[in-house]
Amino acid sequence: MTTLADGIRSALRASGDPARAAAQQAYMKSAMAFHGTTLPETRRLVRAAVAGETDAATLRAAAADLWDAASHREERYAALAILALRPFRGDLGLVPLIEHMVRTGQWWDFTDDLAHRLADLHDAHPVETAALVRLWSVDADLWMRRIAIISQLGRRDRVDSALLADVIEPNRTDSEFFIRKAIGWALREYARIAPDWVRAYVETHDLSPLSSREALKHL
Repeated sequence: MTTLADGIRSALRASGDPARAAAQQAYMKSAMAFHGTTLPETRRLVRAAVAGETDAATLRAAAADLWDAASHREERYAALAILALRPFRGDLGLVPLIEHMVRTGQWWDFTDDLAHRLADLHDAHPVETAALVRLWSVDADLWMRRIAIISQLGRRDRVDSALLADVIEPNRTDSEFFIRKAIGWALREYARIAPDWVRAYVETHDLSPLSSREALKHL
């Protein structure tokens, strides 16, 4: 275990609220316990713990430690918060760790947070990241497919519409709720920038009712 990770664990334990922890665990349907620390507080504690630390290898090791040795879910949230720090913005070296976290996390809270790291990669390394999410969009693991579909959230007018269509295509008829919801979410977000494109896409592609409803929600 790393010294940095141990310090973050101690801070999380000290800030916990047992009453909140039970409600959090029930809401997330989590087998892993919670300390009862809010997400904003978890992120604040991480920022305080890593203040002044700029070595990417040290930070990456702490994130991996917090993730793999986690006994409480906030430790994994702390690992995600480390990956969101400036030294990692657009770092292709994070890809193996992102994939590891998605495959071992197996739930929407982890996957959706990690999607922001892919959005950064789309900006910094568009060709490599596009190839990556096209590959992930046909993965056997539904969470890998989900992160591929929502990987451009927040990119607004930088969204690659052809890529968005490509990652949706192999998943259009998937019956899994989290995939259908992801398709609708990605299209709904893009509709804020390109409403005509989204309307045309929904009209010309066979989507589930959930995906279509979500895509057109604000149109």
